[in-house]
Amino acid sequence: MNRRLTTVAATFVLVLGCASAAFAQSVSVLVAYHSGTGNTEKMAQGVAEGVKSVAGSSVSVKRVGEVAADDLLSADAVVIGSPVYFGNMSGEVKTFLDSWAKMGLFQDRKMRNKVGGTFATGASVSNGKELTMLTIQAAMVMHQMLVTSGGGGFGASATTGPDSPGIDEKELAEANALGKRIAEVAAIVRRGNPK
Repeated sequence: MNRRLTTVAATFVLVLGCASAAFAQSVSVLVAYHSGTGNTEKMAQGVAEGVKSVAGSSVSVKRVGEVAADDLLSADAVVIGSPVYFGNMSGEVKTFLDSWAKMGLFQDRKMRNKVGGTFATGASVSNGKELTMLTIQAAMVMHQMLVTSGGGGFGASATTGPDSPGIDEKELAEANALGKRIAEVAAIVRRGNPK
């Protein structure tokens, strides 16, 4: 009898372990960005590295013009990055967000309860990076997404103008922290909403 109980207990632990591992692998994050100079692309790669640091997560990195409805629908989380253009997101990112209605995502709230995050790059310290992230987040909230941040208060950002050496290690670390946090929150949401 003791041997039988031990076998049942071991089987139960094994099944739970396999189920837990299978569940952890189901978290996927889409990093979508626009980059004119390569700086925002570098930050996107930093966010992706942060996502990869979370066990069982997968990441897809695409330019906003390459993202299809299926990419958005299959992701548990979406992180969007933009350079700052005239104190706001780039036109390419705005067009991308506007296209969600044409993709049929808005009407049925198909992005509801997906985790969202943002990052931005800009030439100077105060040229609109926070506003850029906030306006992207506002679009996410309209879709009933769950917006979160990482290393910074609104997301991750980098100063890339003439007085800056480009994306430095601190800014990449902030991008990594954002990616890690997004993947962790997506896993928590996924566990709470097993659909």
